[in-house]
Amino acid sequence: MEYREAAGRRPAPAAAVELAAGREDEGWYGDVATTTTTAPGRREPPPLTHDDNRGFLQMLREKKERLGVEAPKVEVRFERLTVEADVRVGRRAVPTLLNCAVNAAQELATSVHMCVTRKRPMRIINEVSGVIRPSRMILLLGAPGSGKTTFLKALAGKLDSSLKFKGKVFYNGEEMSSSTPQYLRAYVSQYDLHHAEMTVRETIDFSSKMLGTNNEFEMLGEAIRRKKGVINKVDQDLDSFIKATTFGEGRNLTTNYIIKILGLSECADTLVGDELRRGISGGQKKRATIGEMLVGLARCFFMDDISTGLDSSTTFEIMKFLQQMAHLMDLTMVISLLQPPPETLELFDDIILLCEGQIVYHGPRENATDFFETMGFKCPSRKNVADFLQEVTSKMDQKQYWASDQNKYQYHSIEKFAEAFRLSYLPQLEEKLCSSDNTGKNKEVKVNASRQISRWNIFKACFSREVLLLKRNSPVHIFKTIQITIMALVISTPFLRTKMSHKSVLDANKYMGALFMAVVIVNFNGMTEIAMTIKRLPTFYKQRELLALPGWALLCSVFLISIPISLVETGLWTGLTYYVIGYAPSPIRFIQHFLVLFAMHQMSMGLYRFLAAIGRTQVMANMLGTAALIAIYILGGFVISKDDLQPWLRWGYWTSPFTYAQNAIALNEFHDKRWATEFYYADANTIGEAILKIRGLLTEWHWYWICVAPHKHQVNIKTTKANFEYHSQMVGNGNPSNAQVILPFRPLSLVFDHINYFVDMPKEMTKNGVTEKKLQLLQDVSGAFRPGVLTALMGITGAGKTTLLDVLAGRKTGGYIEGTIKIAGYPKKQETFSRISGYCEQSDIHSPNLTVYESLKFSAWLRLPSNVKPHQRDMFINEVMSLVELTDLKNAMVGIPGATGLSAEQRKRLTIAVELVASPSIIFMDEPTTGLDARAAAIVMRTVRKTVDTGRTVVCTIHQPSIEIFESFDELLLMKRGGQLIYSGSLGPLSSNMIKYFELMPLWWRWVYWADPAAWTVYGLMFSQLGDRTEQILVPGVGEQTVREFLEGYLGLQDRYFELVTCLHLAIIGLFAFLFFLAIKHLNFQRR
Repeated sequence: MEYREAAGRRPAPAAAVELAAGREDEGWYGDVATTTTTAPGRREPPPLTHDDNRGFLQMLREKKERLGVEAPKVEVRFERLTVEADVRVGRRAVPTLLNCAVNAAQELATSVHMCVTRKRPMRIINEVSGVIRPSRMILLLGAPGSGKTTFLKALAGKLDSSLKFKGKVFYNGEEMSSSTPQYLRAYVSQYDLHHAEMTVRETIDFSSKMLGTNNEFEMLGEAIRRKKGVINKVDQDLDSFIKATTFGEGRNLTTNYIIKILGLSECADTLVGDELRRGISGGQKKRATIGEMLVGLARCFFMDDISTGLDSSTTFEIMKFLQQMAHLMDLTMVISLLQPPPETLELFDDIILLCEGQIVYHGPRENATDFFETMGFKCPSRKNVADFLQEVTSKMDQKQYWASDQNKYQYHSIEKFAEAFRLSYLPQLEEKLCSSDNTGKNKEVKVNASRQISRWNIFKACFSREVLLLKRNSPVHIFKTIQITIMALVISTPFLRTKMSHKSVLDANKYMGALFMAVVIVNFNGMTEIAMTIKRLPTFYKQRELLALPGWALLCSVFLISIPISLVETGLWTGLTYYVIGYAPSPIRFIQHFLVLFAMHQMSMGLYRFLAAIGRTQVMANMLGTAALIAIYILGGFVISKDDLQPWLRWGYWTSPFTYAQNAIALNEFHDKRWATEFYYADANTIGEAILKIRGLLTEWHWYWICVAPHKHQVNIKTTKANFEYHSQMVGNGNPSNAQVILPFRPLSLVFDHINYFVDMPKEMTKNGVTEKKLQLLQDVSGAFRPGVLTALMGITGAGKTTLLDVLAGRKTGGYIEGTIKIAGYPKKQETFSRISGYCEQSDIHSPNLTVYESLKFSAWLRLPSNVKPHQRDMFINEVMSLVELTDLKNAMVGIPGATGLSAEQRKRLTIAVELVASPSIIFMDEPTTGLDARAAAIVMRTVRKTVDTGRTVVCTIHQPSIEIFESFDELLLMKRGGQLIYSGSLGPLSSNMIKYFELMPLWWRWVYWADPAAWTVYGLMFSQLGDRTEQILVPGVGEQTVREFLEGYLGLQDRYFELVTCLHLAIIGLFAFLFFLAIKHLNFQRR
């Protein structure tokens, strides 16, 4: 056996004896036995020197020999090892938006064998061979990009699955993938990924729990148990340490041993920290990364650039300790360093020089310069050998080392160096490999393969760490608790001192809205899991790969930890809102209400953790989380009833977690006896059943338990219709314009009352279990359109705007219409209505081969009465073109949309003109501004306004209007999903009537307005910019008012407070400046 410098050196220093003897009052063992928190007044033990460590390891080795215990040695051999990656080259490799789309489509086509991939293989490691022997420390040198990291991962079996691996790697003669346990080889990453909330000691101790107690000490413990008689004959100086290692405190002992040799004693109980949390330095983090893997059972270590961030002295200290461990514990170590100083280089036994994926040299350190001298290159006397080895293969630096006087210098390529190495040194290496005897070593590896950590111990370690992280992240959870408490108080205050009879559908609707908000807020509260999970994912992926941390252990631990969090947060919400809002007072109902919210909170936390794991980045996870939040709300059955969903979207209703929570919490409330008042609606007999059916929710009680724990279940949901009444407000806006027209028309009003529209139930919905024969699209819609009044019909997509227009215009050829429609007080007759009405489609369909004038003339020929004379028709067409501002385009070709002819805005005006030449009294316009920019939309709306000023009745459906376009309308009909009307009436000046209608802020919350600096700013700006407050201005629909009257009447701003507001505004500026000064003076969030 090779003992190196420790061989034959029996006397151990006193510190080493103290280290092993277990003197808790003054020695190293006393420090090992302590907890993670240093006791007050306790004396720090002296640092562990190289001599102490060598003496301790030497004593361990001799004791193993006396007990007949031999540590397993692992020899790593690799033959024709090749690693390739498929990459794109040229411009296609640049991650532009176009390239990403094209590459994704190509990947999809390649996966289904529709085309051949255009990626080119790039070799990272090119057919390298060699052997790494135990009890030796190998230095891996190479420039950045030479393939060092890939080479180390290939030897450790940690390669990415996207890389192509060729060749063979043997551990003691057997292929790596066949029998070698993963925990016998360890890869130390160059990236320092740790939990910022844990201390150094806690980080390394968790790693020891996942990897197992240090193999050396465990073997000694087992040997002692097998040979009870021998223990009394051996030296007693290590017995206490071995017993503690074997019978209860081993992980703490070995953790402290690793902390000492890595020089981490002074920061062992300091948090690791990150960018926002003060912690240890970068060099200490690097040492903690090394310590994570040294505490395990591994016999082979592959360390990647572990000197990054360390100074030369610290690098030498750590390398010296690792050298002693490799030599005296028979470990196999391959260490990659970037710029090793000469004294550190001397600690290594062998060198592997890797250049462009090829091994240029692999052999003893002493022979490295000799190999290059045979090639004609010599290292200067004062040159660092490591620097020489990396520069001699560089094309830029190679010439300065040319030492042959006989031959002229010629550039030696990497391939030439590699070929020379294969011809000269590789045969000797292969001879050693063939003569090496691996018998017995395989057996040792296989015996140690049974040494696995139990699942229970893995779970305990993960659960303990999650509890620790919960404590360290307690401010986050305290903030969430305060947040949900405030939200509960805000939501419940509108219900204070209110009395509802619980005998009407309107009262039930208010409770339904409160239940919806409860589910929404509880679900939204779980979104914080996205940020917390994203922050922890890199560390988990590292531990999953290097520490064999199973996903199930983390999942179970996080789930158990989240249970008390959900209990507290949902308990606070339920306790603060349930009886204040006035839900069913039964204790059983209270518990069932709480159970639904608890399950919803657990679901939301799990959902957002899942989305974070998919997204992996904060931006992508937030995008997925927001999309999921919107999807489960929309498809959950409240925002859009299940009956209103398209058949192809019905699956979304049953997959949305919101569906089950909303149904369960509504069933719990409306099945209470308070809602048992008789109310006959469809199949419902009580108010509670009626509101459930109106909302399209489930009515059977057994669905409560199905929704709390959802599983596959079939039920028939019937199509329902609402029973709400709305009355139109007939507020005038002045007389119609008396503009003269060539063809006079009679101004007509249109009144519709209780309009319901049904269609036959689609076959797809019938197949899904819906028993209703009809599907309702409009529900009890009432309103009026008047001459000279421009009415906007608004609502979200699917609210029924176009359907209502088609029903009123008589354009529906199918379905069933209920209700009354009257024209000027008389029942509508479709035979005559088509003569007095016009309908502008959303799509502008015209003949491309006609001019503007020809298009209008053709329409006039077809639609005007036969008694209209030709010259009157022509004059009327010119009048209409002037009205819609198309006179200059009279002879322009209509053309093809998007290619030739008129622009989109001009086509829209032509569509309006085509209807106007029929001289209608009522005009319906479907989305006249859709697809237009702001300027074009303004031109079209100016045309519409001119049409209204002629005294015609005009109604427009419109999407996303600007404030200018919106306030050009006189009245508004607002619809929601399901064909229900929620507002009908005059907008008023600056939309004041509508704003007052929707203004629901309780009086006791008005203080928020006055506490907002923006409110004071607006106040000051309004009065300071409007000049003379006594000046008369014209207010639309009201007449002349002074500026002071206008501001006070419509904005609530009083002139007499202007001086006070000005002072307060200046004071607010000074206040925030002073707060900023205090913050930068006393608060410091920088972490060093």
